[in-house]
Amino acid sequence: MIFITAKFRVRPEDAERWPEIAREFTEATRAEPGCLWFDWSRSLDDPNEYVLVEAFRDGEAGAAHVQSDHFKTAQRTLPPHLAETPRIVNTTVPQDDWSELGEMAV
Repeated sequence: MIFITAKFRVRPEDAERWPEIAREFTEATRAEPGCLWFDWSRSLDDPNEYVLVEAFRDGEAGAAHVQSDHFKTAQRTLPPHLAETPRIVNTTVPQDDWSELGEMAV
């Protein structure tokens, strides 16, 4: 799977509204057949930073995502709300779901 984590520093005046600002993009991406997950979290240390954890089935699904109309729309509509260019880690991993954290087994 393609596994991506991205950090979005949002302008302070838009930080509280970011989930709503990104909602249409988020919902459309989650509806893609190759999307395994697309989850936002807010930093505990910086209230203006949101972390996106996303995964796609394979390279073909990742390519479909960045070629989609909703991705192209997000490229235009999201940057005005950002304080800086998002930072990203993008890698391919040989699995298709989360593994258990054995060191904290319950």
